[in-house]
Amino acid sequence: MNNLPKRVVDLAVSIAALLLLTPVFVVIVVAVRLSMGGSVFFRQRRPGLRGQPFTMLKFRTMTDARDAQGQLLPDSERLTATGRFLRATSADELPELINVLKGEMSLVGPRPLLTEYLDRYSPEQMRRHDMKPGITGWAQVNGRNSLSWEKKFELDVWYVDHRSLWLDIQILWITLMKVLRRDGITAEGHSTMPLFLGNGKNQDETAGA
Repeated sequence: MNNLPKRVVDLAVSIAALLLLTPVFVVIVVAVRLSMGGSVFFRQRRPGLRGQPFTMLKFRTMTDARDAQGQLLPDSERLTATGRFLRATSADELPELINVLKGEMSLVGPRPLLTEYLDRYSPEQMRRHDMKPGITGWAQVNGRNSLSWEKKFELDVWYVDHRSLWLDIQILWITLMKVLRRDGITAEGHSTMPLFLGNGKNQDETAGA
């Protein structure tokens, strides 16, 4: 797939969405500030094209509450009611449209995960970084956080090999339908997706994906 049409679509859709959703952004900013205080954005370095890091933006969904030893409380205890609603509607990911506008992400592509995962991928799984990460992707419309990591990476690599403008349009449409149905937001038994500790290793901790 030629990258130029994909970039044109990314720019056109992200600009239109940011303009149309400005009132929604304002409401979310106020809600997050009132419920959590501090910054309304969650910023985290994530690997992008060819594993190069960029700062991904999301709306905050959790507080910074800590225990007596100064350690962050589990995600499930820090997730606020506002945060649960934002995650259930995927509205926490709207600021990623800014990353798309800047050329750091695409509308469709493998989701940008944690930088510490880079050393844990197999060479085949690492191919998910052969293109820009996306707000949504083939894995997200085929199970999202209900999938195992291995299956998710398999779907990511399949998309890298079969990507096309028509496939992107289908993925965007299915994503919209899944968001409206709130389908596949969390993994069973977790408030967020379990950490990827490596192929075949136990994954009993949590971190947002």
